[in-house]
Amino acid sequence: MVSQLVKRRRTQDSLDRLTSRELDVLASMAEGRSNAAIAQAYGISAGAVEKHISSIFMKLGLFPAPDDHRRVLAVLTYLQA
Repeated sequence: MVSQLVKRRRTQDSLDRLTSRELDVLASMAEGRSNAAIAQAYGISAGAVEKHISSIFMKLGLFPAPDDHRRVLAVLTYLQA
């Protein structure tokens, strides 16, 4: 129980580092939206979406790894909060 609370707190702390736009993009990712759909929904370019996603990965400490899918890990972090 305690470990779950600590984990949840760490997850919330990580999400607190994100800007409101990054949270919007992450929420859209959690809904299964593509980068193109996210760009259209927020009236921004696909390049801007990619920059937001890169920033999300960095702020959540999700660095490239051959065995991990960072988009999925970011969404899981969002859903655990």
